Amino acid sequence: MSSESDRSAYEQKARAKLKEWNAEIDKLSAKAEQASADTKMKYRDEIDKLQTKRESMKKKLEQLHGKSGDAWDEFKDGVEDAWTDMKRSIERARDRLR
Repeated sequence: MSSESDRSAYEQKARAKLKEWNAEIDKLSAKAEQASADTKMKYRDEIDKLQTKRESMKKKLEQLHGKSGDAWDEFKDGVEDAWTDMKRSIERARDRLR
């Protein structure tokens, strides 16, 4: 079971990571805008998927804030899975834009 300070530190870390992902998505969007029309459409699709995942992550963080005790620990596991998925998705999109 996590203490209140552990939960707070985790939330702060997750929010900082979300900001980092926002910046990365913005960079990828800017790169996509410089691509040819066909390529731009392919990248827009990738970026749209990232934005959807980012919004899902943001909602999970908001829901996490209201949890406590065992419910918080269980919900945190779901956030961790979403976090891993988001990280992989950004890496894939970044690789495709190279």
